[in-house]
Amino acid sequence: MSGVRVLPMGERALLAEVDDLAAVLALRARLAASRPDGVADLVPAARTLLVAFDPRVLPAAAARTWIEHAADGGGDAATPPLPARTVTLGIRYDGPDLAATADLLGVAPRDLAESHRDAAWSVAFTGFAPGFGYLVSEAWPFDVPRLDAPRTRVPAGAVGLAGAFSGAYPRETPGGWRLIGTLEAGTVLFDGDAESPALLAPGTAVRFREVAE
Repeated sequence: MSGVRVLPMGERALLAEVDDLAAVLALRARLAASRPDGVADLVPAARTLLVAFDPRVLPAAAARTWIEHAADGGGDAATPPLPARTVTLGIRYDGPDLAATADLLGVAPRDLAESHRDAAWSVAFTGFAPGFGYLVSEAWPFDVPRLDAPRTRVPAGAVGLAGAFSGAYPRETPGGWRLIGTLEAGTVLFDGDAESPALLAPGTAVRFREVAE
C-alpha cells in the first residue's frame, strides 16, 4: 500500500487519505491488528480513515508513525481480527425496483435476489444517516447505477443497491438507491439509547436470510 496522506484533525485525531475503498479496508485491517494503547476509534469512509486517539496515552507523532508504518506494509494484514460479530438480517425481496434493476443488469429478478441473499457482506463504513451501513462483498458482481431521480421518501427497513454497495435504511428518509427488498418487521438498525447505537458498525459481517412474504 502506498500514497497515504495523513492530516491532523484537531488534537485528538488524524485523517488518513488513500486511493480507494480497498485501500481503506486494507489499512483498517492492518491498524486493527496492531492497535496500540490510546487508540479510541477507527472510522472508515470511502477513501479516508479517521484515527481517534488519546494524546495523553499515544502522542500524535507516534500515532502518525504507526499509521504510516501500516500503510507501508507494516503490521499483520494476513490475519486481521475477526469481526466483532455477525448480524443476520431477515429480508423479503419485494422492493419496487427489483424487476427493473434486474433487467438493467441483464439477469432475472430471482437471480438478483439470490445473489444478494447468498453473498457474504461486511460493513465497510457508515454514513448518510445514523445507523446506515455501506455493505460490500467480494462475491457481489454488480455495479448498480442510482435512480435518475431520488425518491422523496424511502421507508425504514428498505434495502437498496447503489454502485458496489448494498444498504438498509434505518429510518424514513429521501434516497436514490434502487430498492430490492424490505427487512423483517421489528428490525432495529439504530437505537440512540443503546450502548452501541448502530447495529451495523464498520467491520461487522452481515448475512441476509430470506423470509416468507
